Amino acid sequence: MSSQDFVRTLPSAGSGSAGATLLRVHLDPLFLCLLIAIVCYGLVVLFSAVNRDMDVFGNQLIRMGIAFIALFAAAQLQPSFYLRWAPFVYVGGVVLLVLVLLIGVEVKGSQRWLDIPGLPRFQPSELMKIAVPMMVAWYFHDRPLPPRFKDVCVALLIIAIPAACIIRQPDLGTGILVAGAGVAVLVLAGLYWRWILYAGLSLAVAAPGLWYALQDYQRQRILTLFDPQSDPLGAGWNIIQSTTAIGSGGVWGKGLFQGTQSHLEFLPESQTDFIIAVVGEELGLVGILGLLALYLIVIARGLMIAVQAQSTFGRLLAGALTLTFFVYVFVNIGMVSGLLPVVGVPLPLVSYGGTSAITLMAGFGIIMSVRTHRSR
Repeated sequence: MSSQDFVRTLPSAGSGSAGATLLRVHLDPLFLCLLIAIVCYGLVVLFSAVNRDMDVFGNQLIRMGIAFIALFAAAQLQPSFYLRWAPFVYVGGVVLLVLVLLIGVEVKGSQRWLDIPGLPRFQPSELMKIAVPMMVAWYFHDRPLPPRFKDVCVALLIIAIPAACIIRQPDLGTGILVAGAGVAVLVLAGLYWRWILYAGLSLAVAAPGLWYALQDYQRQRILTLFDPQSDPLGAGWNIIQSTTAIGSGGVWGKGLFQGTQSHLEFLPESQTDFIIAVVGEELGLVGILGLLALYLIVIARGLMIAVQAQSTFGRLLAGALTLTFFVYVFVNIGMVSGLLPVVGVPLPLVSYGGTSAITLMAGFGIIMSVRTHRSR
């Protein structure tokens, strides 16, 4: 496909409007307002989850500020810049992942961090959530679509190398997200449905072998999913307490700061991976549906921007980053509600932590770049 595929023009806006001002600095007004709303929602819930601890709240506020700076910076660069640098970012990320396996810092039994003198400790796997879909989109941007079989095989290799390194750390949750981001590009590129069906059948046939490839704690998590009561004080504790918290909130919830499961420390990781349980307990079904509505509008806006992109690269990258955000939300809520195994995926822009938030915001900045940098 040529670089002129999917040509669109920006809607006109008054030169004096706030929306026009944001567009001039390459920020999508609706997208930005939605992200601010989710972050503010998350800060309020986090303040309750940590029992009004101002130190934790202040740290999160600073991290979110840095995340918005990352969004703004990423939005200023043109899609052509990302297209040109995609291979270098990908190769650099893979090199960092190999260094993690060789000299990485071990934290809580996982070797996921690099501690390079003169730099803050960082997690290279987070970079690959953007680098992998960017690289796959780069590979397909000037090739015929739907992709040919050999091109699909090359794309799968591009995806498999970093995903395998991340799972090796071990970090199954991030490995799934990175692989999912790459596969999203394949799907958006027009992958034939019969190939997807064949891949599903092949995965089902290989499932027994994959089972024995998992580590003991990963197999235990899957078994616990089907029967949490088999180990209620051990592996099943997280799921039991999270579903209890969500169910106890009912429709309207117990009220902000009134949750018992988190404040009495029955709910593990209440400020990180399981924070949606705090939402369910304190704000009820209404609170969860309100947050999900914000997430869905963000996803719809991201996909709309992808559809309107001027180039194949922009369409594939914006769409893949949006679908990766969807996977974040789906996996976190699925594991907290007992529908999926616990894999350590935070609730995007709500859970405490800065690394994933900065990565997500940088991804949203790239989507805004696709939206606002257009040839006239």
